[in-house]
Amino acid sequence: MKVVLADYGAGNMRSVCSALVRAGAEPVVTTDPAEVADAPLVVVAGVGHVAQAAAGLGPLADVLRERVAAGRPVLGICVGLQLLFGESEEGGEGLGLLGGGVRRLTARTVPHMGWNELACARQSRILDGLDGADVYFAHSYAVQPDDDELVVGWVDHGGSIVAAIENGALAGVQFHPERSGAAGARLLENVLQWSRSA
Repeated sequence: MKVVLADYGAGNMRSVCSALVRAGAEPVVTTDPAEVADAPLVVVAGVGHVAQAAAGLGPLADVLRERVAAGRPVLGICVGLQLLFGESEEGGEGLGLLGGGVRRLTARTVPHMGWNELACARQSRILDGLDGADVYFAHSYAVQPDDDELVVGWVDHGGSIVAAIENGALAGVQFHPERSGAAGARLLENVLQWSRSA
């Protein structure tokens, strides 16, 4: 299955592509709006700053909005998840595809780095079989949705932090599946299955 990664200049595309290949996908990294529009699944993956990522998307931002409006699958990873929301305390605006914003973590230790246990909030196709799994985080900001019904996974780091959301054909994870071993592989396999029926 072809999976298109929207290229906005993030540095971790190679590792995400490798993880997608292991999950059975055929990843393509592109800045071409037509490829992003036509793909069975688009992944917005990355590390860094929301404002820089949003600016780096350029014309792909409108294509992603059109995909979501049409109910076509999009997955955000880490900063890619944060981009699905609106204003960020880090500075700048995301795509505003979901209600809510991005807030700086208030835990004693920031950034939230390393392995942490995922807690599923409700039944989820992307988190199937992953309740209690250890996954890898590297972030200082986290999404705060207006609607808690979007949240399918939490993690405890000085309080509850949103780890995953799922809303129709739109999904996102704050952790890095490409760095999360067997649990990350399962997440990507679930995402491929989800995208076929989204």
